[in-house]
Amino acid sequence: MTRWTAPDQFAEFVRARHAALLRYAYLLCGDAHLAEDLVQDALERTGIAWRRIERQGDPEGYLRRVITNRYLNRVRSLRRERLVGDAPDTAGAVVEPSDGSLLQLLACLPRQQRAVMVMRYYLDLSEAQIAEALGCSAGTVKSTASRAIARLRRELDSDTHQQPAREGV
Repeated sequence: MTRWTAPDQFAEFVRARHAALLRYAYLLCGDAHLAEDLVQDALERTGIAWRRIERQGDPEGYLRRVITNRYLNRVRSLRRERLVGDAPDTAGAVVEPSDGSLLQLLACLPRQQRAVMVMRYYLDLSEAQIAEALGCSAGTVKSTASRAIARLRRELDSDTHQQPAREGV
């Protein structure tokens, strides 16, 4: 049995884009450990077919789609997960952005809305690109984004009413 080795282009791509993929995954799920798992899983799935994926012209977009799909469908994979008593190794570098309030707001959104908002405002993808990545229509992306923005506004309004007013302002 031969052992698979990554093509040089794949290894270079991983070195160059790994941190950005981790940030994207973290914004999707809000959990650094899950983000690392999502990125690792996506890299495993794409590494074997790297030459074909690279020929298609947008390997990072392909990887982001795999990360997004794995995040949205993770409930199925959790059913097969087995918990162990001890962690196998130590954690890697934390990729958490410094703005905790943004992450708290994103956490209030359902997964599909959160994915659309991260793709639109973090990755700056168009509605057509998001629709292609999620396998839905542009209209679905628009309505999902609209519902997400409305929910975020409600959350922001409720937060401002709960915070005490500052004196002298």
